[in-house]
This record gives sequence, C-alpha cells and structure tokens, in this order.
Amino acid sequence: MFHSWSMSLPPRNPDEILRARGADSRPAARFEPYQRVREHDGWDIGEEQGLLRTEIEHERARSILNRNNSPDIPFDRSVNPYRGCEHGCIYCFARPSHAYLGLSPGLDFETKIVAKPNAPELLQAEIGRRGYAVAPIGFGTNTDPYQPIEARLGIMRGCLQVLHDWNHPFSLVTRGATVLRDLDLLSGMAARKQVMVGVSLTTLDPDLARQMEPRAPTPQTRLRMIRELAQAGVPVRVMVAPVIPVLTEHELEHIMQAALDAGATAASMIPLRLPLEVAPLFRDWLQRHHPGKAAHVMSRVQAMRGGRDNDPRFGSRMRGEGHEADLLHQRFRLARKRLGLQREAEVLDCSRFGPPPRAGDQLSLF
Repeated sequence: MFHSWSMSLPPRNPDEILRARGADSRPAARFEPYQRVREHDGWDIGEEQGLLRTEIEHERARSILNRNNSPDIPFDRSVNPYRGCEHGCIYCFARPSHAYLGLSPGLDFETKIVAKPNAPELLQAEIGRRGYAVAPIGFGTNTDPYQPIEARLGIMRGCLQVLHDWNHPFSLVTRGATVLRDLDLLSGMAARKQVMVGVSLTTLDPDLARQMEPRAPTPQTRLRMIRELAQAGVPVRVMVAPVIPVLTEHELEHIMQAALDAGATAASMIPLRLPLEVAPLFRDWLQRHHPGKAAHVMSRVQAMRGGRDNDPRFGSRMRGEGHEADLLHQRFRLARKRLGLQREAEVLDCSRFGPPPRAGDQLSLF
C-alpha cells in the first residue's frame, strides 16, 4: 500500500519578477500547519515589483557523511555540500527535502540555498576516524554539488582535495559545468581508478531544457563536459534521468548516441519520479508550458506508477512497473547493447586508502 501526496498551489506572487525559475510559487511544505494566502487589501496602490534573487545561507554542519540502506542505491554513504539547488529543475526529486528546513519545495528550493563551508573539514575528520571502513562515497545524490554558487565557494573542490589526498574513491553525479574546473584532481584520481562521474542529460532540445532546467547548463554544454572529462581520462556515465513520457522519451536513443560520441562509456536511465510535493509542482509546470500535453504526460506517468503520480516503494520507485515501464527499459537495454555502453560503473579501488603523508614521515620502500 502506498499513498500519493496532494496539495493546492498558491497563486504566483505578482510583486516578484521571476527570471529563469522552474517553480512559479511557494506552496507550504508538508510539515507546515498553515497555508499562506495573499489577499488584496482593497487599496489601489500598486506594490513595487522586484526581481527574485538567489540567497545563500552558510551553515556550520555537525556531520557530513550521510548513511543509507536503500536497496535501490549502489552505495551506502553520501555527501551533500549544499541544500537546495539553483538549477531549478522542476522535476527534481530532492525538492521535498527543503521541507525539513521549514522552507517551500517550490521557489524556496531554488532561491534559498544552504551551503556547508566546513564540509571538507568534517569529511577529513570522519574518514580519518579510527575504525572507519572505506567504501565509495556518492556526491550529487540529493542536490548538485556543482550548482552555480560552487564556482565562488569551492566547497566541492575542498572535498575533492580531501578524497584525493586520502586516496578515497567516490562517484559523482552532476550537470554543472564547474566540474571541469577540477579536472586536475579528477584526472589524477581516475588514473588510480578512484572516480566515476555521471553527467545528467535529460534532453537534447535546448528550448525544452531551458523550461525544465532553467539555470542548468545547456545540453550542448553537458556534451562538452562529457567530452572534456573523457579526454582527461575520467570515466563518464551518461544518466538519462528522468525520462519523461511524451516530452523526452522519444529522445532516449539519440541522447545515448550523442553521449557515446562525446566519450561516455556507461549509461543509466530512470523514469520520471514525482515524490511528495514534486507532483503538484510538476503538474503546474505542465499546465504553464505544455497545457496541450499535460493530461497525456500524466496518464503515461501513472501507467508506470500503479495508477498514481508516484510509487515510493523500494524496488519500483527507480524503475516503474507495468507494460509502459517494461517497454521503456527494453528500449534502453537494446540501445545500450547496440552502442556498447557499459551497464555497471567501473569498480573503484579502495585498496590505496590511507592518511596522506606528513612532514617527517618515513618513506615507503615500495
């Protein structure tokens, strides 16, 4: 038995000018006891309009390694240097996490970003604890570590430096071009088989990408990211996720071919997921941008989710179920086989893990 989340969206705030945003309003999060409703005060004095800008709040985190035991995820630990994501992807499954901060999964998720500048320091302390058992760490599993603010703050760069110095393997998922800034560290770790980078590529249509992912790099930029990472010796997986019925599913094979041509060696695919507050936000986005296709898109989504907008159960939440989902996965498997793309990520080397040498340490004979 599973349940879908439903809520009504408030109207857009007319005093805010939105530029390149995915959501259109700030619906209250599921933990909030009250909904906020705008009421006209009866006066004919117009309010001053202002451009909605991104706000960055710094948080001094107490821990940085997140543990999970989900059978759907191939790693047991992850790091998230940021909460919220300015890319503003309307379908982002991480939007509901902003509810834990008392913020809206709508506009707040993409305009109120929480950064953790002490993440590298915490990471070094946690992997350096006595008894720590090394295993690959996942980055980008919730929000993108290479979203725009990373270019200025360099928190992800600091985490990479720690992992590089400790020979600690990790995997990374991103759609942010700032990842290319760190090719020096990534290529060095790739030579030691300690890194796998996944580049998320949802569509090759720049106009559709701008609507769905308003502040993320263009599809052509992401193909360039794959190319430059591959040329630096970094193994790259193209992540066709999410696959959206009607809107992007017809591009599946073309995306995989383009990624292969750019240098990707592996591929993965996940059908659209709409957990909790994401479903009404996505429905609203469809009505604003693709009203003629909205009903068709959602009927196809529900055909893969047991008649609901979302199915959160382990085992099916990442795959979907039923005839529609089976056909989609069959197409993906056939394309992957034809193109020679790998199914599994490269096995990352954990054998070199250890603290970096300190001044005065005796050198190894081997």
